[in-house]
Amino acid sequence: MTKYSEKAFDKAEAELSRRRKTAEDSLNEKKLRIEAQYPEIRKLNSQLEKTSYTLMKTILAGGSDVKEKIAALKQENFAAQEQLSQLLQAFTGEADYLDPVYTCPDCCDTGYVNGIRCHCFKELLKKYSAEELCSTGGIAVNDFAQFRLDVYDGTGGENSPREKMSQVFRYCRSYAEDFSDRSPSLLFIGKTGLGKTFVSSCIAKTVLENGHSVVFGSLIGFLRKIEDEHFGRAEGDTNSLLADCDLLILDDLGSEFRTSFSESALYEMINSRINLGKPTIISTNLNMSELNERYNDRIISRLMGCFDPIMFYGKDIRPQLRNLRSSSL
Repeated sequence: MTKYSEKAFDKAEAELSRRRKTAEDSLNEKKLRIEAQYPEIRKLNSQLEKTSYTLMKTILAGGSDVKEKIAALKQENFAAQEQLSQLLQAFTGEADYLDPVYTCPDCCDTGYVNGIRCHCFKELLKKYSAEELCSTGGIAVNDFAQFRLDVYDGTGGENSPREKMSQVFRYCRSYAEDFSDRSPSLLFIGKTGLGKTFVSSCIAKTVLENGHSVVFGSLIGFLRKIEDEHFGRAEGDTNSLLADCDLLILDDLGSEFRTSFSESALYEMINSRINLGKPTIISTNLNMSELNERYNDRIISRLMGCFDPIMFYGKDIRPQLRNLRSSSL
């Protein structure tokens, strides 16, 4: 079972509380509005409240005839509810007009069904845990609108780095906008400074805004957390969080220090996502030949067989970006 942090629990419970309050406030507003318009509705609601109160008193008081009294009160309550439903249908066209509308009808926004954690609570825990893990990744989130094609070399027409990166940009934006659990896994390949991390962050932002859970950060940082947890130097369950999120984005494959532990952890990270059928995006500064030299056959077979390669072209664009920022000051 995934271990969630206290912070994630607090945020999930606060969101459930907010949802319940929203549903209750909305119901109260509707109730006041329709009671002001239709006095017979107000009379029936008052009768139902009185019957419920009397029922509670009868149960607490007990007595030899308590069962008969309870049955009579329940029958009275049922008749009043039937009459109320008929009036609501006639006045509003909705017999259930005064039923509360919860975000999750399964648990009525309590987070539990029969004492078991509801799927909506699990989704919130997953979402806030992913956000918490992302916040420690140290990578800024950007927007596709900030992407600058003009910093790529445009000489060469259709074969120019600018034209090729234009195709990469359009594909990645479409990938993010149409993201689903059936989206492919991607391997971003290209030299340093070609925008792999930037495009990854744009995808992360769009996918997050569309309601999916995303974990985005440096591979070396995640491996460090997994190692610290494995050897008892830190608490948490990073492996499960990386496996559970809708989209995992691992930045800078090849920058990590190679050990038997890191290689095993990397394989488990990638393989668990593949087995679960969940999309992953990995970026690397290494070319295919360098990847083959660095990693064992198990990792290479996963990267080559289960990821669509996306090539990034051109020369380091960071000097041009710095010049553009300087000229705009």
